[in-house]
Amino acid sequence: MNPDPQLLPPPTEERNLRLLTHLVYALQALVFVTLVTPLAGVVVNYVKREDVAGTFYESHFRWQIRTFWWSLLWSALGVVTLIILIGKLILLAVTVWYIYRIVKGWLRLVENKPMY
Repeated sequence: MNPDPQLLPPPTEERNLRLLTHLVYALQALVFVTLVTPLAGVVVNYVKREDVAGTFYESHFRWQIRTFWWSLLWSALGVVTLIILIGKLILLAVTVWYIYRIVKGWLRLVENKPMY
């Protein structure tokens, strides 16, 4: 199922937005290599947010931004509660949830589908 053609920008601009959205998913996925890349990804999301407004990429940017902030919040809670051992479970749950969000979003982008 392809998005409504009226929601897509001109071909060159659309290709650039698509590439940018792929780049942010890649930056988020690289969190397991370096912790800085998701921060770079969310900065890209906020800087380019106006460019994707009104396109189906907007839903992906919203998904990516929420993934970043919620994972940061839950990771911080997990680190704080490591002393009482529940932190390990929280960090494990955040890791699984984070991977799910990246995979789900990236697959929907490849299928030209917006996020919910």
